[in-house]
Amino acid sequence: MKSINKIFLVFLAGLLFSCENQLDINTDPNSPVSITPGLALSAAQASLITVTGGDFSNLGGFYAQYHTQAPSASQYEVIDQYNLNTAYANRTWTELYAGCINDLEFVITESNKAGDTGGVLIGTLLKAYTFQLLVDLFGDVPYTEALQGVNNITPKTTEGSVIYLDLISKIDAALANYNANPFDTTIGKQDIIYGADMAQWVRFANTLKLKMYLRMAYTPLANPAKVNALIAQNNFLATDAKFANFGKEEDLNKRNPFYEVQIDRLGDVNNVASHSLFNFYTLNGDPRLKSVYRPNTATVPAYLSIAQGTGDTFNNLASNYSRPKISWDTPVYLMTVAESNFLQAEALIRYAAGAGAKAKYDAGVSASFTAYGLNTVINPDPAAPFLAPGGAYAYTVGANTEATLRQIFIQKWASLAYINNIESYIETTRTKFPEVVTATSVNYAIGNRIPSAISVLTGNVIPSILFYPDSETERNPNIKQHTSLTQKVWWDKK
Repeated sequence: MKSINKIFLVFLAGLLFSCENQLDINTDPNSPVSITPGLALSAAQASLITVTGGDFSNLGGFYAQYHTQAPSASQYEVIDQYNLNTAYANRTWTELYAGCINDLEFVITESNKAGDTGGVLIGTLLKAYTFQLLVDLFGDVPYTEALQGVNNITPKTTEGSVIYLDLISKIDAALANYNANPFDTTIGKQDIIYGADMAQWVRFANTLKLKMYLRMAYTPLANPAKVNALIAQNNFLATDAKFANFGKEEDLNKRNPFYEVQIDRLGDVNNVASHSLFNFYTLNGDPRLKSVYRPNTATVPAYLSIAQGTGDTFNNLASNYSRPKISWDTPVYLMTVAESNFLQAEALIRYAAGAGAKAKYDAGVSASFTAYGLNTVINPDPAAPFLAPGGAYAYTVGANTEATLRQIFIQKWASLAYINNIESYIETTRTKFPEVVTATSVNYAIGNRIPSAISVLTGNVIPSILFYPDSETERNPNIKQHTSLTQKVWWDKK
């Protein structure tokens, strides 16, 4: 496990990352160390984005079908095969529990002692975000018995639905305490995401709660009243929640984690554009294509992709195809304004008869174009032609609720590429959009995925859960391994 002291030294100057294959995960985090909540928060945020922007960005890119394994390389073929083993999540599980959540618990505890309601709120929100991510990927996880150190080294798992409801309850309590006694937190710029701007964190709280309630939309715990109450407050993200405090281009271990590992360390040889997203952009004339992918390295550069999982059927270099457009300083996002608007649009369709949904949907698409840097002085709203009547992305009311929602989910998928790949995969699991169809019936223009050509699963199936890491199951008899990658997490009811 990662020592608090070590990770703080790494991030004290606002820097980060070692190669994902070199994470130190063997040090007991329970040794007392004299640190401040601000330093602990910086470390927790860095741990979180190292995972979401690194390993999980790579995984989510395969499952959401933003990229696929390149020809003449095979490092991630097991992901493209849907054949992950029980060792896959050893590093990420430990980083989130022993690094991120452990540090956030320190932030919350110490902030409570100081009466710092702002620090408590920030720590509570990021802890909720992280536990939600764990539930969404692994199902039931240690929660009520977690974080007890030597007092309980074999914590039992807590049911995912129980975790969700408790997280929301804790967010509500932290919000209420902050609103009743706003404290000018001393964390300041050590909060790398919002610089301790509490108005931004309150908006983050509302947006996170909305996301969690909508995860429940297909379950008996769906709560229209709570969703409509949030919508009535109308206080959601106005600024993307992102981590962008990287070093210099030449600084090893201090750059965007996907760039650091996949592009620099591993030589940019594995991830090439998948037909699924690439052709959606191309067939709709979407300029986001050139913000998401780089052209190949031909004498006359071109944008090219391959079908999911077909890279091992022929020999060619990754450089002959488009690859993710990630640079050393590309931010890692937790939530975006575009995502927030798509969540609001979904809520309005589900629980308010669609009133106002079009405006939120349009705002989501426009915000996505902005996030990809497509706005200019000459063309301040490049999304406008796509949203106009007859445009490729014009909002339409479908024959039923799911048909109307589909366009929102497709645009969310198109807006999360290399913004938050793992969130996209989770949402495709929840909503079942873009649909997974056979390669012979695929329609990339409307947004479709296909089973990977090298899938070990039967039919049009993509994994819906991750195995618990064997580093955990081998020493904790209270965690029973999933029987397959096709088991479902608690909210996966559609």
